Amino acid sequence: MDIVDLPLSGLKLLRPRVFPDHRGYFLETWQQKKLDNLGFSEKFVQDNLSYSKQGVLRGLHYQYPTWQGKLVFAIQGEIFDVAVDIRRDSPTFGKWYGVTLNDSRHEQLYIPPGFAHGFCVVSETARVMYKCTDYYAPGEEYTLLWNDPDIGIDWPVKNPILADKDAQGKRLQDALIPG
Repeated sequence: MDIVDLPLSGLKLLRPRVFPDHRGYFLETWQQKKLDNLGFSEKFVQDNLSYSKQGVLRGLHYQYPTWQGKLVFAIQGEIFDVAVDIRRDSPTFGKWYGVTLNDSRHEQLYIPPGFAHGFCVVSETARVMYKCTDYYAPGEEYTLLWNDPDIGIDWPVKNPILADKDAQGKRLQDALIPG
């Protein structure tokens, strides 16, 4: 597996080794020991799976004070995945990074604690799997507004299908963020 550092501190793209043959392919999505040897030693406590239709946008979610790091990959379909740095003491506070994740490249995006996360589905459907570094805490979940002009995310979906909580997210300037 290769690990690529991305422009926002702590954000990483993991590229697994894929073994194709006449039957299909095989890949290892996670192996703690190998990744420890590469300097990636995050510990995960929970796996989540979501299924969404084309045009669905989920996010931008974060937890506080039990921050979650997430390792995200599309096991079916294609998504545009976004991380927003909401660490007030970070030089990239309020900046975002987006990457296309799909079931053909098998790349994974690691989003460290202190980031808000969201994605939109660009294929007909998508199944997204993600590992979390802390447990889901419903009373500690918050949502940034997906189209906050101060963040300026260039989503590939212009009129997304949203959950109520995502449509009513807070702007970055009004969000509960420590620091």
